[in-house]
Amino acid sequence: MAIKGGSGEYRARSPLGMVVAVGLCCFFYVLGAWQRSGYGKGDSIAMAVNRQTAACGDGGGDVVAAVGLSFETHHGGVGGGGDNETVQRAPEFAPCAAALADYTPCHDQGRAMKFPRKNMVYRERHCPFDSERLRCLVPAPPGYRTPFPWPKSRDLVPFANAPYKNLTVEKAVQNWVQYEDNLFRFPGGGTQFPQGADRYINQLASVVPFADGSVRTVLDTGCGVASLGAYLDERGVITMSFAPRDSHEAQVQFALERGVPAFVGVLGSVKLPFPPRSFDMAHCSRCLIPWSGNGGMYMMEIDRVLRPGGYWVLSGPPINWKTNHKAWERTEADLAAEQQKIEQYAEMLCWEKLTEIQEIAIWRKRSDAASCPTPPAVLTCDAAANPDDVWYKNMKTCITPAASAAGAGELQPFPERLTAVPPRVSSGEVPGLTAESYAEENERWKKHVKAYRKVNYRLDAGRYRNIMDMNAGVGGFAAAVFSPKSWVMNVVPTAAELSTLGVVYERGLIGMYHDWCEAFSTYPRTYDLIHGNGVFTLYKDKCKMEDILLEMDRILRPEGTVILRDDVEVLLKVQRIASGMRWKMSMANHEDSPHIPEKVLYAVKRYWTAGDKSSEPAVKTASSSEENSSSEEEEKTASSSEEKGSEE
Repeated sequence: MAIKGGSGEYRARSPLGMVVAVGLCCFFYVLGAWQRSGYGKGDSIAMAVNRQTAACGDGGGDVVAAVGLSFETHHGGVGGGGDNETVQRAPEFAPCAAALADYTPCHDQGRAMKFPRKNMVYRERHCPFDSERLRCLVPAPPGYRTPFPWPKSRDLVPFANAPYKNLTVEKAVQNWVQYEDNLFRFPGGGTQFPQGADRYINQLASVVPFADGSVRTVLDTGCGVASLGAYLDERGVITMSFAPRDSHEAQVQFALERGVPAFVGVLGSVKLPFPPRSFDMAHCSRCLIPWSGNGGMYMMEIDRVLRPGGYWVLSGPPINWKTNHKAWERTEADLAAEQQKIEQYAEMLCWEKLTEIQEIAIWRKRSDAASCPTPPAVLTCDAAANPDDVWYKNMKTCITPAASAAGAGELQPFPERLTAVPPRVSSGEVPGLTAESYAEENERWKKHVKAYRKVNYRLDAGRYRNIMDMNAGVGGFAAAVFSPKSWVMNVVPTAAELSTLGVVYERGLIGMYHDWCEAFSTYPRTYDLIHGNGVFTLYKDKCKMEDILLEMDRILRPEGTVILRDDVEVLLKVQRIASGMRWKMSMANHEDSPHIPEKVLYAVKRYWTAGDKSSEPAVKTASSSEENSSSEEEEKTASSSEEKGSEE
């Protein structure tokens, strides 16, 4: 990630021009707010199409009319035109087959079965070769509906969005999920907490200090439908949940439909995509990970990503085996040996066991872990290796060296840590990043996001729950848009100049490493807004621009929003390719001056589903007169979709 600031010439503006620009901004804002609201396809904050949104430069700068660009949902099929006609259109991308509505390229079941079962290798990432890529648009399933706004989405998901009932049968007595009236209802239960996540969290809170802000980031391994993360959210705790794509269909898909951070993954043979010292707590609730196996390798991986002073929670087998061995259908000797191994590995890692409550055991990694001696029989991982170099790197049976006292400095409680200088910055752990440059970077993103809000006034209205930043840097964008109504997946590309993901976690935010030449580990339609700063410049000559754009389209919800910031020449190429992807787009100048080559491209993905006529390639873009003549018909379509909206 190359951190850069805006530069260029500045043009003086006349007072009259500034007045006119501000006046237009106000006019279009009022016009957008005036448009009637409605309930289309299950989105209770959806509004009918707002036909014009003003893109206003900071401080009364240039105004760009984004005709047809709408950041609000209408859910009725095809939106109006709005593509920039000055850009030559690329050929239309055809829709993929309807059967590929849940296509997840790097976790494809057919490909997975060709790999070894040992250590869950077959459940890890196995991406298609370039010649095997599907260069088509993954469709939404028929009847797809925009998810309910948070926190309603925590409990209710439209059935059409993930039409799989397996879990409602297999996990019925555990209160994972129930089906009723074309909706999935999530009571908040889990295998180890059928009485509800809140009650379970209260048990944990008797030991783990959630209330004081010292525990902010949590890793939930084998998360199921992520009810733990869903209910920790209201306590100011953000949870990164993951589960494999296995026989229990749609676990991670359900989690993301609910608005809970999650990704498709498994603790298998390769390292988790996180830097050392990322999480305040790691959790396993009957997650089926063999903690006592492989010489303690999986516990060593948790130790790597767990911050000094962090907590590890294990609930379910083998804890309290004396009472539960019959229900678990395992022998006392087997369970006793398993727990003994876990206890030994925890002691070896210098974890202190705090308590054992019924079937819950809680350990704490010592804050002074650097002073803990490594047993002679245990290897220490190579101290000279780059600790952030984890992408596709195999786990090893070794203990990650503890950081120096400066690098592992004290974190402030959340939310203070969001704006405080992170220890990795103050200690100089990130080359070239100082407290001063860190502060400048945050101020720059405050200014950028202020400009975004002038273009898209839904940015703070709860319209976007699941947000992704494709090139997160130090998390400046995520901090600037921070809201309890949303969360941001801060992706630090493996191609970035600096490994800054550790800084992101020390701010109390979450994210992961990823190579954008490959597909992301998530189901289609799992993000409401995707932001990308300099992504296409970063990946120039590394992989095809169209493949990155198609992946963005795959993971973006129908009527989701894209904001791309890059050099104008790069964005013009992006715009040309994306014009064949059913995106409505508009280009805006840099907020400081139109003479700065860095521009911003705003886009909205049109609503279409498998089998819709709108999924057929368009012959041409509608002209302005055609847009105006079709407005009445679109309003009828929007009204029709509202009548079909899901009701609680």
